[in-house]
Amino acid sequence: MELISKKLFKKPERKIRIMQFGEGNFLRAFIDWILQDLNDKGAIDSNVAVVQPMPAGRVKELAEQDGLYTLRLEGIEGGQKVKSSRVIDVIGDCIDPFTEYERFLSYGESEDLQIIISNTTEAGISLDPSDTDFSVCPKSFPGKLLALLKRRYDCFGGAEDKGLDIIPCELIDNNGDELYRCLTELARINGMDEKFISWMRNCNHFTSTLVDRIVPGYPKNEIEEIRNETGYIDNNVVKGEIFHLWVLKKEPHIQKNLPADSTGLNVIFTDDIKPYKQRKVKILNGSHTAMVPVAYLCGIDTVGEAVDDPVIGKFVRDFVFDEVNPTINLPQDEMTSFAESVIERFRNPFIRHELMSIALNSTTKFRTRLLPTLMDYVRIKGALPEHLLFSFAALVVFHRGKRGDEDIALKDDPAFLAKWKELWDNFDGDCLKLARAALGLKEAWETDMNDIHPEITATVAKFLEAILSKGMRDAVKEFVNG
Repeated sequence: MELISKKLFKKPERKIRIMQFGEGNFLRAFIDWILQDLNDKGAIDSNVAVVQPMPAGRVKELAEQDGLYTLRLEGIEGGQKVKSSRVIDVIGDCIDPFTEYERFLSYGESEDLQIIISNTTEAGISLDPSDTDFSVCPKSFPGKLLALLKRRYDCFGGAEDKGLDIIPCELIDNNGDELYRCLTELARINGMDEKFISWMRNCNHFTSTLVDRIVPGYPKNEIEEIRNETGYIDNNVVKGEIFHLWVLKKEPHIQKNLPADSTGLNVIFTDDIKPYKQRKVKILNGSHTAMVPVAYLCGIDTVGEAVDDPVIGKFVRDFVFDEVNPTINLPQDEMTSFAESVIERFRNPFIRHELMSIALNSTTKFRTRLLPTLMDYVRIKGALPEHLLFSFAALVVFHRGKRGDEDIALKDDPAFLAKWKELWDNFDGDCLKLARAALGLKEAWETDMNDIHPEITATVAKFLEAILSKGMRDAVKEFVNG
C-alpha cells in the first residue's frame, strides 16, 4: 500500500494566495475543508502555504504526502448517520520557519499573497516582549507575523495595495483586535518606524471570528479500516463532525477576497459576533473544559463516555443549564435548544474525542472559557456557580499530574506548569491554603480570584478536601446527588 501523494491523486495547480499559521487537526478539518469547497465550486482559486508555529509540528509529515490528506466527517444529519471521506488538496507548501526562516519571510514579497489565517490556540495570540531578535525566527505567533509584514512593507515600499487580509481563528474575544494590538505593541518594543505601524493599521484588514466544529483529530483506532477502505496510507488523516459554523465580523475587503458564505456552507458575516461567541464558547467549549479534569480523574477518556456516564453526564448538564445559560443574554428557549444540540453533538457515535486533547493549554482555557461565566454568574446571581468551582478544584488536582498510579502527560505553557508544580511541592495538607494559592495565580487568571466572592476560597477548599480524601469518583457522585 502506497503513501498518499501526487502519484495517486492529481493535485490542481493554484497560486498560493493564503498563508496559514497552524498545521494542526482543527485548521485542516475546518478551514482547509472550507477552502477546498470554495475552490471546488469556483468561488476562489487559491492554495495555502502552511506555517508550523511551534518548533515541534507536522509540516514535514504533510510535505512527505505532497500536502494531501484525508478528511473524514461523521455524524448525524437529518436524523441519519452520515459518513464521508475526501482528499483535501489545497495545501501547496509546508514551511518550518524555525529551519526555513528566510523562505518563510520570502512570502512577504509575494505578489499573490492576499490572506493570513491562523489558529495557534488561545495561548498563541499573546505579547512576548522578549521577541526582539528578528534575525532569527521569533518565538511567538505575533512575532512571526510581524516579521512577515515588515518584510512585505519594506519590499513594496509601503504600498497601500499590498496589505493583507488577516483572519485569526483563535478562541479568544475580539481575536482580530487583540492580534492587531499585540502586533502594534511588539513593533513599538522593537523600535519599528511609525510609518510601518500606520501601514499595518490602515492597509491591512483585520477581522474577528468564531469557529465551531468538534475535531477529535487522528482516528488511531480506525486507521486500519480507513486504509483498507481508501487503499492508501495517510499518516495525516483527520476526523471531524458534520456540524460546522464560521462567523466573521463584516469586513468588505475580506468578503471580496474570501467569499466564504457564497457556496452554501454555514458561514456568516455579521456586524456583531458577540452573541454567537458567548453562546459557543461558554456552552460548548466551556462544558468541554469543565468536564475534562472531573471526568478524566474518574478514569474516563472521551467526551462521549463522559456525557453518557450517569454521574458525569448529570454534572455537565447541570453546569450548562443551571450556571452557564443564565449568564448569556439571549432568549432562554434559544439557549436551551442550543445546549441540547451541543450535548447531542457530544454523543456523536462516530466521534472519539479524547479528553486529553481538550486538556492542551488547560490553564489558559479555564481563563478564556470558564472565568467569564464565573464572573458573570456572581454579578447576576450574587452567588457562586458550584459546578464550575468543583471543576476548578478538579483542575488543581489534575495538575498534580497523577491519575491513580498513572502519570498524566500535562501539556501547557511551561511557566504555568512550573507554577502548578510549585503549588503541589509546597502542599502540606492544608486545602484552604492550596485553594488560596491556586485562585491567586494572577499570571494565569489575570486577576486574584480570591477576591471574586467572600466564600470562593472556602468553597474551593471544601471541594479539594473532598476530591483528595474520597477520590474523584466518590467526590463528584456525592456532589451531584447533593
